Amino acid sequence: MHQIVETRAETSRRWWVLAIVVSAQFLFGVDAFIVNVAIPTIAAELHATPAQIEAVIAIYLIAYATLVVTGGRLGDIYGARDVFIAGVAGFSVTSLWCGLAQSGPELILARLAQGATAALMVPQVLATLHLLFSDAARARAFGIYGIVLGLAGVTGFALGGALVTLDLAGLGWRAVFFVNVPFGAVIIAAALKIMPIAPRRAGTRLDIPGAVVLFVGLLCLIGPLLFGHDLNWTAWLWLVIAAGVAVIAAFVRLERSIARRGGMPLIDLSLLSDGAFMRGLVAVFFFFFANLSFYLVMTMFMQKGLKIPPLQAGLVFVPLALTFVVASRHSGARAKHRGTLVLIEGCAVQIVGLAVLVATVQVLAAPPSLLLALVLMIFGYGQGLVMAPLSSAVLSSVKPASAGAGSGMYGTTTQIGNAAGVAAIGAVFFAVESATSARLALFAACALFVLSIIISAAFLSWMRRATA
Repeated sequence: MHQIVETRAETSRRWWVLAIVVSAQFLFGVDAFIVNVAIPTIAAELHATPAQIEAVIAIYLIAYATLVVTGGRLGDIYGARDVFIAGVAGFSVTSLWCGLAQSGPELILARLAQGATAALMVPQVLATLHLLFSDAARARAFGIYGIVLGLAGVTGFALGGALVTLDLAGLGWRAVFFVNVPFGAVIIAAALKIMPIAPRRAGTRLDIPGAVVLFVGLLCLIGPLLFGHDLNWTAWLWLVIAAGVAVIAAFVRLERSIARRGGMPLIDLSLLSDGAFMRGLVAVFFFFFANLSFYLVMTMFMQKGLKIPPLQAGLVFVPLALTFVVASRHSGARAKHRGTLVLIEGCAVQIVGLAVLVATVQVLAAPPSLLLALVLMIFGYGQGLVMAPLSSAVLSSVKPASAGAGSGMYGTTTQIGNAAGVAAIGAVFFAVESATSARLALFAACALFVLSIIISAAFLSWMRRATA
């Protein structure tokens, strides 16, 4: 009888732990979308160039993508609880710095630090879910995770527009960063009380050389995409990109060398031989390539092209985010019966949504906000069908001992995709806009979104065959 009560207590506790870690994921998600809505206002007040606008978003993602594998590995070494708490504390402090920034370059630097601290916090979320929910409750736990992603979008869009418009205490856009601080403090207090302390692994070390080489490689690959337009795409930028490819290749060789010497490489090399996992990561990259870049392009198009105010522009996205939540609920149940096929269906729905959006904008010179909101719901439903079960599907072949490393690689791939999309598609949008019009710029961006989603669907199908 005592054992039954204890088992029930442990089961109840893991759901409380789930609530804590997904609250941090919620904070991370809100920050991504709340900044998107505030970007035009930030650009106007800080006199930021288009490249700096992209960098405010992308540099955060680059820092996160560069260090999230390290964050996942730190969780494996020192325990998810301690690393999670350190990440939330750092995220809160750097959010305060972002809100106090006085120039575009300072905000970019603060966002770099904020992304680095997020890389400590977020990998522990998926790793904790992966370890605590290996039974029949796994689908429900990941379904809750997907719903939280959608609610973060709703909150981010609505809150971002409201804070910028209301200009509380004269803070304006700065409030979108300050809001993270009190919520971070609550999450830390709850984690200290409820999250179990995981034992540290003896005799393990962090792969610092690997982390440095990965940082340099990703910076060389994505940096030129951000500032290429400002630098007129000089020849040396292409040389930097080529150097980035070489550095990433050298990174893999370095990791193999560390493993041969008996060290602990930054990535779990056994995952590289998992065909389904690697194909899944490619699908993840192209899916997220068309993720945050879509919201950046739509935000700029609505506020600059259609002259829609920030609050109204933010509210346009709210039905999309709510539809995302509904789709997340549906996708969990559908994935049980249809497996990864539901992911491919979600990609198809996104493409339909983009086609309807382009048709609407081409037919109507000034489409009303309500109509845009209804059209965007199609895209949001497709995203929800994919994103909620995507992490579970890709990580399903990862062993529990490599949960931190696997979730870290997943997180790296998502943010490399997001950053590359913001840089590349953002550059195309701004270039076409300056040369022709915002309407044609949106059309060009949507064509790239469709191409990226098609590639993602192809690799998801390939992953599905490998799993079968």
